[in-house]
Amino acid sequence: MIYKGELYCPNCHGELRLYDHVMRMVKTQTGITNYIYIRRMKCQNCGKIHRELPPHVLPYIQYDKDIVMGVLSGQITPDDLDYEDYPCEMTMVRWILRDRDL
Repeated sequence: MIYKGELYCPNCHGELRLYDHVMRMVKTQTGITNYIYIRRMKCQNCGKIHRELPPHVLPYIQYDKDIVMGVLSGQITPDDLDYEDYPCEMTMVRWILRDRDL
């Protein structure tokens, strides 16, 4: 995974070029699911393909970055009525446990 604007491969520092696009689902605080296009970039040196993520999207997580950071900081809890459906309590626990392991 690379973030938008990176021009070089994180593995070998080769030049990245556009390979194709894929669709990605992102769930927001209001419960709306947005679909965005993510560019996939191919390294001209090693041939690896990297997804170029915008700043509000985290790798391997369907929820908006603000929601995840709110859960990790303790601002969003399973008791919050505003976030009753997004995300579920087990997802919040998994994020917290993964953050502790990092």
